Amino acid sequence: MEFIELKTNIRTTTGNGPARRLRRTGQIPAVFYGPGTESVLLSVNISDIDRVLKKGRIGQVLLNLVIPDNGETSTKTAMVKELQIHPVSRNFLHIDFYEIAMDSKIVVNVPIITTGKSKGVEIGGILQIIKRELEVQCLPLDVPKSIEIDITDLNIGDSIHVGDIPRQNEVEFLDDENFTVVTIVIPKIEEEEEPVEEEEEEGEADIAEEGEEKPESDDEK
Repeated sequence: MEFIELKTNIRTTTGNGPARRLRRTGQIPAVFYGPGTESVLLSVNISDIDRVLKKGRIGQVLLNLVIPDNGETSTKTAMVKELQIHPVSRNFLHIDFYEIAMDSKIVVNVPIITTGKSKGVEIGGILQIIKRELEVQCLPLDVPKSIEIDITDLNIGDSIHVGDIPRQNEVEFLDDENFTVVTIVIPKIEEEEEPVEEEEEEGEADIAEEGEEKPESDDEK
């Protein structure tokens, strides 16, 4: 897997105000941390984050994080732990970098990709993807870009569970083995409601009115 170099800057201020000013200059606040590592406040260029995201999914890209250190620089191996995005503008708000060791396993989510066309779909069934990514544990260099599932032999009513998926290298699936990942279901047939004839409704209303006794008026009493 490719390592991407990402340059950072040391950040000395915290809070919403400084963070907004930082974003106006084309940077976003960040933090670097890890087991046995003191947290370091950083900032990174938004354009550089865009470049990283074009290389792969958040949580899968391996980074060589270049951090200024007393006039020099140090390089740390890291992954993006969390990227906060504004729900409306979709602008980046904050990013967390987590230090990793190449000889220690990490936990990541890997997307699922289906291949082939199932027998069930060919005769009218519908492919239903229940889980679109799996949580896996492996060494950083063994993280797969995706997990492929061949659905060619699936008929209507058939399913593939986590335990049915072949393991790749030293990748360990952390989800329950009995959890359904994909299935082929029968399409729902919507029953058409029979239109009620207005004439019948009107006729029934007339009969009901004729059968009702009118209340006596004060003159008839």
